[in-house]
Amino acid sequence: IQPIAMDQGLRFAVREGGRTVGAGVVTEILDN
Repeated sequence: IQPIAMDQGLRFAVREGGRTVGAGVVTEILDN
């Protein structure tokens, strides 16, 4: 897993072994 910068409205894709296994849009940023 690689850390990346995210912002609201950003589109992203989750890839595993060269295949896209998920995609979406950031709707909310949560603080830990």
